[in-house]
This record gives sequence, C-alpha cells and structure tokens, in this order.
Amino acid sequence: MHQGKARPSPEQHMTRYWLEKTWVQNAILVSLAAFAIYYCGWVFDFGYEFKWSMLFTRNETYGVVMGAEILKGLANTVRISLISSVLALFLGTVLGLARLSLFRPLRATATSIIEFFRNTPLLIQLFFWYFAFPAILPENVREVLFSGQFEFWCATMGLSIYTASFMAEVIRAGLQSIPKGLLEAAYSSGLSYFQVLRTIILPLAFRAIIPPLGSEFLNNMKNSSLAMVVGVAELTWQAQQVESLTFKGFEATSAATVLYLSLSLIISFILNGVNGRMRLDTTPARSVPVLVVGALLAPFGLIRRLFVRPVTRALRARRRAAAQTTYTPLAAMLHQLGGHAARAAILAGKGLFLAVLAGLFYSVGKGLLGFKWQVVFDNLRALLIWHFPNGRPDEMFLGLGGLSYSLLMAVIAISVSFFIGLAVGVGRSCSNRVFRIPCLLYIELIRGNPLIIVIFWVYFFIPVMFGTTLNVFWSATWALTAFTGAYIAEIVRTGIQNVPAGQIEAAYSTGLTYLQAMRKIVLPQALKQMIPAIVGQFIAIFKDTSLAFVLGVLELTFVAQGINNRLMIHPMEIYGTVAFFYFICCYSMSVFAARLERRLSPEKVSLRM
Repeated sequence: MHQGKARPSPEQHMTRYWLEKTWVQNAILVSLAAFAIYYCGWVFDFGYEFKWSMLFTRNETYGVVMGAEILKGLANTVRISLISSVLALFLGTVLGLARLSLFRPLRATATSIIEFFRNTPLLIQLFFWYFAFPAILPENVREVLFSGQFEFWCATMGLSIYTASFMAEVIRAGLQSIPKGLLEAAYSSGLSYFQVLRTIILPLAFRAIIPPLGSEFLNNMKNSSLAMVVGVAELTWQAQQVESLTFKGFEATSAATVLYLSLSLIISFILNGVNGRMRLDTTPARSVPVLVVGALLAPFGLIRRLFVRPVTRALRARRRAAAQTTYTPLAAMLHQLGGHAARAAILAGKGLFLAVLAGLFYSVGKGLLGFKWQVVFDNLRALLIWHFPNGRPDEMFLGLGGLSYSLLMAVIAISVSFFIGLAVGVGRSCSNRVFRIPCLLYIELIRGNPLIIVIFWVYFFIPVMFGTTLNVFWSATWALTAFTGAYIAEIVRTGIQNVPAGQIEAAYSTGLTYLQAMRKIVLPQALKQMIPAIVGQFIAIFKDTSLAFVLGVLELTFVAQGINNRLMIHPMEIYGTVAFFYFICCYSMSVFAARLERRLSPEKVSLRM
C-alpha cells in the first residue's frame, strides 16, 4: 500500500481510459491538424503573398521556369552525393584498416588524419581546399585545376575526405566486432591476409555496420549543401538564387526542403532494403524495401551468374588440379621464392611509406617556417574575441566575436536543446499517438534537412510569421538549438530503450504514471548512457556554429573570411590558424567524451589485425 499518496479520481481514470483508445488518439490528431490548417490558411495573417505558381510557370523576366532551375540544383546535389559517397567509402575502408595495422607509423598516420578531419568543420575544410590549397601549388598546376570544374571537384573531394573520416571509425568498429577465433581459423586454413580480408573480414564487417554506415551516407547528402559556399550550383544554392531573383523565398526554400526530405527518405528506403538483405540473424524479410533493392540488384546478380561464377569455378578447378600434382623440388623452390618476394615487397612498401611520410613532414615543416607568423599574431585578438570589450554600440555582448562567439553559441544551443530534446525524446518514446506522432514529425523534419536550410528558415521566415526582427546571432542560435534538439531527442529515445522493460513494468505496477516512471525510474538510468553521446553532440554543434557564416554572424569562420578577404594573399596562414583552433577545441572535447564513455562502459575489447 502507498500511504499518503493521492489516489487518482474516477474522472482521471475515465480520462486515461479514453485516451488509451487508438481511435480517440487519431481523432485528436486529425482535429489538431484541421485546426492548424484552418488557422494558418484563413485566420493568421502572414503579411506575405504566396505564389506557388512561380515554381511551375515560365518567368517572363528571366525566361526560365524557376522550379526547373531548382531541379538542376537537385541534379548537382545527387552527383556530388553519389561521387563523394563512393570515394568516402573507399577512403574510409582504407583508413579503417590502417587504424588496425600493426605497423605503427601507418596506424599513427591514419589516426592523425581521421582525428584532424573529424574535429574541424567541413566549411573550414572547403575554404582551405578552395582558397589555401591552390596557393601552395605551382602555377602550371593551378592553371590545370582552374581550367576544369574546380569548384565541383573541390567540394566533392572535400566532402569525400570529411565523410571518410567518420566512415573509417564505423568500419573500424565493424572490423573489431569480428570474433578473433574466426580470424585465427581463417589464417590456420592457409589463407593469406588479403584472402581473409576479401572473403571473411570485409563481408562480415559490412553486414554489421550497414545501419551506422547508412547514417553517414545520409549526412554526406545533407552536407553537400555546403558546396554552395565554393560556388557549386547545388540545391541550396539554386533555391537561394531563385529567392534573390523573385523575392519568393518561402516557395523556393519550401521546394528545397521537400526535395531534401525526399532524398533522405529514398536513401533510408534503399538502406533499409540493403540491411534487410544482409542481416545475419534472420533470413531476408520480404518487405517492400528488400524487394525493391532485390529488383535493382537483379541485373548484377544475372551478370555474376553468367560471367563471374564460371570464371571463378574455372580458376578454383585450376588451383585444385595444381594442388593435386606432384610437388617437385622446382615447385617448392618457386613457392619459397614467392614467399621471400612477398616479404621483400612488404618491407619495400613500408620503406616507401616511411620515405613519403618523411617527405611530407619535411614539406610541412618547411611550410611552417615559411609562414607569415606576423599575420597570425596581428589578427589573433580578432580571431579570439573580435573587438571585446570595446565593441561598437550596434555590436552585441560588448563586441564579442571570433572563437568566443562560437563557443557562446554552442553553449546556449546545447543547454536549451537538451531540455527540448529531453521532452521530445520522452514524447517520441510514448505509446500515445497524440504525443508520439508530433514528436516524430519534428524529429524527421529537422533531421531530414541540412542545417543550413534550417538556418534559412529561422532567419527569413520566423520574423515574417511572428512580425518581429531577429538579430543574426539569435537567428543562428535558435536554428542550432532546434536542429540539435532533434538529435538529442533520438539520443534520449535510445537511452530510454536501453532501460530494461521489466523496470518500467514494475514502475507501472506500483501505480506510477508514465511521466512519474520516466522521471523517477527511467531517465536517471538512461542519463548515464546518454552523457557521452550528448558530449559528442556538443562537439558537432560547436563545429556547426561555422554555418552561421552564411548569415554574417561574427563567429570564428566569418571573422577569418573577412580577414582573408582583406589581406587576400595569406589564406594558408588564416585558415590554418582557424583549423588549429577548431581542432584543439573539438579534439579536447572528443578525448573527454572518450574517457567518459570508457568510464561509464568499462567492458571494452580491443582487437588488432
């Protein structure tokens, strides 16, 4: 018995009884949707004249259909996403394997590459590849680069390397998940390292990492929106171009939003089908994604059956016949020479790698000695704090800017978004559709779009809807907050799902309501598992503050771009310094997150291959 605890009244029992009915929940949702449509369509005055026909009709001033121009941007987005995804998968696999190498210089090099590119914003990397990298090349090489589609390939390669640094860690985790005994059995059967890698390690690893790898493909597609900053006419760039030509930003950005959501759904659909076909625990489910992916892969399967398998069988029969022949001294000598040649090739490869690495260190050292350090020192204060504390009257926070501004934006965004994500995550985990479906819509709408689109929505259209003006700092900060809240909501949902269901059932049996069980039983346990992921999200949002550059917020990237535009001849010094600042901050936080994760999850197994 629960002494002193207020018992629910009959009215509360009746309300709970009816709210648990599915048809009641659906009726409430339909009523809320109808009210929202009625209010927005006939009551609320947006102070804006909608003209959706501009997307489908020919513009007489410019002689084009604006919707067709946006679709051209979509085509470029798809091109960048496909090419960069393939390159990132290849580079990520190479880096992931190198991270597990027993050759320490190779392992250290791969780790350094991964950590550097993971812990610097993609926007800074694109600026580096576009402005600074050509400056260190010979004049004839620059002319060759600029004669082609330099902007497109600069964005594609920059995006590939950035995504590969994340894929490498996913692939490494998949490789480490393979039982050590399986590898030892493969080696004991006489297979070489590359045979084991091709036939056992990579197939099993990729089966295990399809879901997290799919998230990286989605992020890669959304990150392609940043190609606009180096002049690539992708989807976001075209939408903003249409807005500048027609002053119909709501329609243009809405079209871009729908297209990004459609791409996200298509990619998720395909990845679900691939995951369903490659699952290890069960036979492939006959779901729609699995059937569609099966139909898409059918031609490749036919080619494999008609051409690849016969060749494979012939080669296998040839090897079997060779193995059954008499083992002559000449064959033994050739086999021994082959082994010596392979070992010599490995040693030569290691020596070549060390030589290339030494040359790279020499070039970097020479470049650092040639740095115009005075340029860095002259602008260091502006990069760190801008004009603080002697700012102009129109500047916020006494003229604060630069790195300090970025940190301030990140702290505000992560602090407020934690409570948003907590509430939305709890609602997303609720069985009641009245709470679950609106929370799900919020999460998917935000997560299905690039952050830069969310920033444009907040900056351009929230003031129109509410009749107020937002400073660019607060516009970017609220956009970051809403964006981060959706991701934290998924972290909260995952933490709640990891709590054993028996504890929740026991809480209900004692008479606790859903919210009471969440507050007293579930969330305290889930929070322990959520902390490392939340710290990781803080790192991500700190890097994402660089996107406030598009609104002119005086954060680190915008200040660096302004200094570079003023000096024009020192992009390596400016962007190198900015990348260093971001790396130090992000890497320090990532080390803290890793230590926190090891402390909260001590059972970790490390595997070397």
